[in-house]
Amino acid sequence: MASSPCGNSNFDSGLEIKTRSVEQTLIPLVSQITTLINHKDKPKKSERTLAAIHRVGQAVSVAVGRFVAVGEAIATENQELKDEMGQACFEARRAGDAIAQLTDVGSAVPSQSDGRVTVFSDRTGMVKAARLLLSSVTKVLVLADRIVIKQIITSRNKVLVTLDHLERVSTFQEFVQIFSQFGNEMVEFAHLTGDRQNDLKDEKKKARMAAARAVLEKCTMMLLTASKTCLRHPDCESARINKDAVFHRMRCALEQVIEIVTEARSCGENKILPASIYNGIKDFKSSVECLRENLYSLSPQGMGSQLEALVERTEDFTDSAYTSHEQRQAILGLCQLARQDTQQLVHAWVEAQQSVHAKEATEDMEVAILKTCQSVSDLRRELHKVAVVRASDLLKVHGEQLPLRALKAAGAEGNLEAVAEYSHTLTEQKEQLVETCRLLCHVSGTEPLEITCIHAEETFHVIGPQIISAAQTLALHPSSKIAKENLEVFCEAWESQLCDMALLLREINDVFEGDKRPYLSLPRPGKHSANLKTAKAVKLDAEEQTSMAKLGLELRLLSSDVDTEVEKWEEQEHDIVRQSQSLASMAYNMHLFTRGEGLLKTTLDLFHQAEVLSEEGLQLCSSLRTFSTQLVDEEKSVVMTEMEKLVALCQQLQMGAKTPVQGKTATFQKVDSSIQTTRAILTVVLSLLPFCNKLNRKYKSERSSLGSPQDWRERQDASTPVKEEGALNGKNSNGFGVKSLEQHMAGLNLLESK
Repeated sequence: MASSPCGNSNFDSGLEIKTRSVEQTLIPLVSQITTLINHKDKPKKSERTLAAIHRVGQAVSVAVGRFVAVGEAIATENQELKDEMGQACFEARRAGDAIAQLTDVGSAVPSQSDGRVTVFSDRTGMVKAARLLLSSVTKVLVLADRIVIKQIITSRNKVLVTLDHLERVSTFQEFVQIFSQFGNEMVEFAHLTGDRQNDLKDEKKKARMAAARAVLEKCTMMLLTASKTCLRHPDCESARINKDAVFHRMRCALEQVIEIVTEARSCGENKILPASIYNGIKDFKSSVECLRENLYSLSPQGMGSQLEALVERTEDFTDSAYTSHEQRQAILGLCQLARQDTQQLVHAWVEAQQSVHAKEATEDMEVAILKTCQSVSDLRRELHKVAVVRASDLLKVHGEQLPLRALKAAGAEGNLEAVAEYSHTLTEQKEQLVETCRLLCHVSGTEPLEITCIHAEETFHVIGPQIISAAQTLALHPSSKIAKENLEVFCEAWESQLCDMALLLREINDVFEGDKRPYLSLPRPGKHSANLKTAKAVKLDAEEQTSMAKLGLELRLLSSDVDTEVEKWEEQEHDIVRQSQSLASMAYNMHLFTRGEGLLKTTLDLFHQAEVLSEEGLQLCSSLRTFSTQLVDEEKSVVMTEMEKLVALCQQLQMGAKTPVQGKTATFQKVDSSIQTTRAILTVVLSLLPFCNKLNRKYKSERSSLGSPQDWRERQDASTPVKEEGALNGKNSNGFGVKSLEQHMAGLNLLESK
């Protein structure tokens, strides 16, 4: 017993945890076990220490017992998991009992002559028991997670069977009956997949799940109208093509969901994330900067090949018919500059390698490294500008929806020639949008945004021809209400995707601005930042990230609220708006840091971001002071009071960020303090924004003498925008389009009359 209280375990203690729910379940257990293992080995133990260890050990044992009872109940209900679950529960119970026995030290202090084996006399046994307990509990949780996956697969299978029935129906009555069943099954599938999406830890998988669920949401409505049109006009070829495309896309989306939850690999998996220029530049810069520490980290030939592969990807921009001559020349010029700077770096690098004294980058090499990194950053900036400007211009042009309106009118008139003409125009627009999404993917900056760009590209590619087939059907049957409704649904899907693209463009810009600020403001390591070598840059471990999670979430919510408030300002170039947006963007970067993601990789990055944020906050205070000069006494007093709070908080953040600390505990406390102060800053900003916006509108209205205060209030109410929430982000609810689906279901009894 003393040597091995639990025996050997066949379970893998390194089981990968893929969902947040499993991770959160394990955290308290890990914390308690860590307490037991890391007790201080003092020669004498106080009664309080002994009692505390005894309580923790017994608490672990009782908790494991309850946990195992649940696991055994799951095994009874799911025979296919009975053996594996039973073994895991047996191991967990055995480990829990062993820990209880090893911590049974509360009644008396063990002496040297005491023969009992305890946590004090058998630390190795405690470690083995702890490992076995964590392994077996994790195994139980992962097995239980399989039940959730099984539920999703079962739900998908039900949907597929009903989908097959729907595709083969030949009467309205049969369609109404089966579609009612299909609607209920889709609602169930929506909730299951929504829960799963929110639970996934991998952001890339979450984005893929969101994309698939967005397709299912839109296709559910399309399937209803396309099927109705086909039933009303069974001999119409364009109606059949339209319907077949919807069914095919739904099946593909259902299959993608299952691939994600089961982690199956399909032939499309490799092309889901094509090599982007952003990632190419990031990898190239990383390789270049590694030379500071290791002159032999890669070969000159390897660096040259890496750059050429990067330059080759820019051909998506330079070969495009929609890229202007000036833009093409600018990109080619920056590519050539990057080649020249890389050649100079290679020359300095070879000289450094030949020097017997040089163990790290020489001064010439340091300058060459900075120039090379700057040239590829300039290339990225130019490519970003080209992609974003093109996308913005396209959205402005397509915002008028001229081809869609013309197609609807031509279809309603039964004018097939006009439908063909406007179909050609829509096809050209579709090709422009598809190519623009491809360019945005290159500069998107994160894998989830890359996936969203790919989803947008595929959506435009598919919906364009579907709109055309729906318009052709209407032109052949201009008096058909169902055909008209069907075309309307597909046009709405196109317009919805344009709105999603506008949101995507804004997110890409936010990432770029967030990336640009740290790059310009964070000190660069190397010869010219030698003073930084004394400061140790560390990352938060898993336990610290968990402790920071709540604070980080609050930061994300506050930054989102600030964005919402600044959107309500008519003057988007106002200093208060611009500086508030900047604060929200930096706070969002700090939120990502608490999750181990984003651009701030180490605590040094975070502290410097806090300094920059405090400086921006003080700039905002200056803008508020200027703004207050136009206010009357009472209004001015409110603004100045809040501004003074903001000044104090920014100074507190600045001082805290600059104060040096040593040791893991002190560093963690400094991180916690920085984030808490940032949260307080955003809270004050959030209280000021609506008040200042109201005052700004009031005085602007009075200056322009456009009407009475009552007129101003009416204009204010009418101009307050409603913030759109993209269906793709999956933040709002687990069900997709449930309300719309229910509305369509309610109208099914009108099918015959139509």
